[in-house]
Amino acid sequence: MLTVSNLEVVYDDVVLVLRGVSLEVPDGKIVGLLGANGAGKTTLLRALSGLLGIHHGAITRGQITLDGERIDHLDPQQVVARGISQVLEGRRVFGEFSVEENLRVGAHTRPKDRATNLERVYTLFPRLLERRTQAAGYLSGGEQQMLAMGRAMMSAPRYLLLDEPSLGLAPQLVGSIRDLISQINEQGTTVLLVEQNASMALSISDHGYVLETGRVVMDKPAAELLDDSDIQEFYLGLGAEGERSFRDVKHYKRRKRWLS
Repeated sequence: MLTVSNLEVVYDDVVLVLRGVSLEVPDGKIVGLLGANGAGKTTLLRALSGLLGIHHGAITRGQITLDGERIDHLDPQQVVARGISQVLEGRRVFGEFSVEENLRVGAHTRPKDRATNLERVYTLFPRLLERRTQAAGYLSGGEQQMLAMGRAMMSAPRYLLLDEPSLGLAPQLVGSIRDLISQINEQGTTVLLVEQNASMALSISDHGYVLETGRVVMDKPAAELLDDSDIQEFYLGLGAEGERSFRDVKHYKRRKRWLS
């Protein structure tokens, strides 16, 4: 199990972003993490993947453990070697590299298994096989998201951290990415899915957390979160009678209700 316990993160020794966050990602499950922009979702993923230092952030309290062993002191390469890979928000593919060159970059911690993992990725993402010699910068947004996920899978991770994989994609592509995440999980990879698209995330998650201003304010099985009236109103845009109600939502009212 991947466990976060009472985690606090500060940027530039001044800005407190995470305020005592605790969550669990059990082996073999999909865990959804919801929250608005600025809630601290990406910061939490950076803490898990060892990327905080690059962004002038630091853990000031709490710990992160993998199977009971602390990993919050490890650098990113060591974290990947332990079986945790992150797909960054915005995909971040190497545009001038070919699709296959991008994938090979993801295998730097598992060079002996490169051929096996490449075959697995091409089986998961047949579109990438069709585009294997094409420059990644010329792929569509959905194809670039597949490439970013495939590159992370080249290290054969136990835990895959996904940061907003549906961001900027057309609705039909969001469904394809959702199905691919489920397939990856069914093949044995545990997933921590960070999303603002609550409907997509909770439809495939086993458990869900809601993050607000650096704190976990809700923590329930995903099916219960989908049925929760607050989630329906604030994340699915549904009022009491199922009508769109975005303009009636006030952030301070949400915080007052959830933090009371």
